[in-house]
Amino acid sequence: RTASGQPTGAIKGVVAMLRKLEADYKADYRAVVFDAKGKTFRDEWYPDYKAHRPPMPDDLARQIAPLHECIRALGWPLLSIEGVEADDVIGTLAREAAGQGIEVVVSTGDKDLAQLVNPHVRLVNTMSNEVLDEAGVLAKFGVGPQQIVDYFALVGDSVDNVPGVAKVGPKTAAKWLQEYGSLDAIVARADEIGGKVGENLRKHLDFLPLGRKLVTVVCDLELPVKVADLAPQPPDRDKLAELFARLEFKTWLREVQGDTPSPPAGERVGVRGEAADPQPAGAHRTHYETILDWETFDAWLQKLDAAQLTAFDTETTSLDPMQARLVGMSFAVADGEAAYLPLAHRYAAVPQQLTFDEALTKLKPWLESPRHAKLGQNLKYDMHVLANHGIRLSGVAHDTLLESYVVESDKGHDMDSMALRHLGIATIKYDEVTGKGASRIGFDQVDIERAAEYAAEDADVTLRLHEALHPRLAEEAR
Repeated sequence: RTASGQPTGAIKGVVAMLRKLEADYKADYRAVVFDAKGKTFRDEWYPDYKAHRPPMPDDLARQIAPLHECIRALGWPLLSIEGVEADDVIGTLAREAAGQGIEVVVSTGDKDLAQLVNPHVRLVNTMSNEVLDEAGVLAKFGVGPQQIVDYFALVGDSVDNVPGVAKVGPKTAAKWLQEYGSLDAIVARADEIGGKVGENLRKHLDFLPLGRKLVTVVCDLELPVKVADLAPQPPDRDKLAELFARLEFKTWLREVQGDTPSPPAGERVGVRGEAADPQPAGAHRTHYETILDWETFDAWLQKLDAAQLTAFDTETTSLDPMQARLVGMSFAVADGEAAYLPLAHRYAAVPQQLTFDEALTKLKPWLESPRHAKLGQNLKYDMHVLANHGIRLSGVAHDTLLESYVVESDKGHDMDSMALRHLGIATIKYDEVTGKGASRIGFDQVDIERAAEYAAEDADVTLRLHEALHPRLAEEAR
């Protein structure tokens, strides 16, 4: 949410998806398709179609108009055609493009659209990074794309309130289609199918033709646009700047304004203040990286192995150390040199992360090594979290929370207070990243780019706080 309370999560998720798609697929033609308001021809065929769907939540409804503005400002054609569903618009355009020999990517999480897959059309789910070609559809559903309509006619579609055959699930539907070949063949030999499930099939025979019709994507609509009309337009930078400022997408705003140079992929570079004034008045150069590939991971593993002292922190799913699961880890090996390793972020269009188990396996020797000195803020918590994953943290040398208790027992010992007091830094607050109250999200839902800024800063600041506190601690000891 913005400071004024405007919800923005859906907007940011969709814009992030579109940015990722644009980077991954340099498309000659593209479009974003929304359902139009009002009924469609399927409601005429079957009045109960989608009848069980609840109304759109208010927080989501408030984001539709600004989302449309963002999409258009990004240069994407936006289609919303009355009387038909978005799926049918997508299907018609996909068929037209494939017929012209154009390779088509349909970005969706809708399983029904698997029926569109062919040698020229594949599905990409930006929420899970799943890609479905013909072999992928067969592996996922047990039937090929050409059988998907028959499959869903048997199984039904609870989301759209299309009933299937009672007690017929995905395994049974796939088995029947593998054995008989098609829904028509199953209907013709329905008397051969025994048991209760065969009885349910025969009771459902009258509805099956309509059910199949309802789940079939129409691919021959007369649309007011053709594929050739969908060339992308240059982004409207002024409009994007206005939108990103209003929606408080600060990183994207800086990017579109050109205020900061674009760093290499996976890397963050910034300037942070040194003076007691929390404004960035000094010249403290930061070099923050996001570890999203094995080359960067291996380079950081070498840095960790060579470092005399490493600031270390975990980002997790819970403040309860006994329940918390890892979302990511941050490291700092020198003043201003830090990195964040995301491992379990889950949200729309999340970038590909390194394999969780493989990354932990490679890090475990360093984490459990007593000769590699580690520093943290309340490392007792991190020790519990790692123990939840079968790792025994060793080499704990210093803890800034305990150092602060010793040298300034009358002051606040949280990271934000200490950073402001000793370093003149106004750090990124946890609430700024996750929200507050009922609108708070889990850290695994935080955008990786934002999470990296927060987590890498924590590790960097922890290292610098130790540099400020440790001489005073040594003095106390003397």
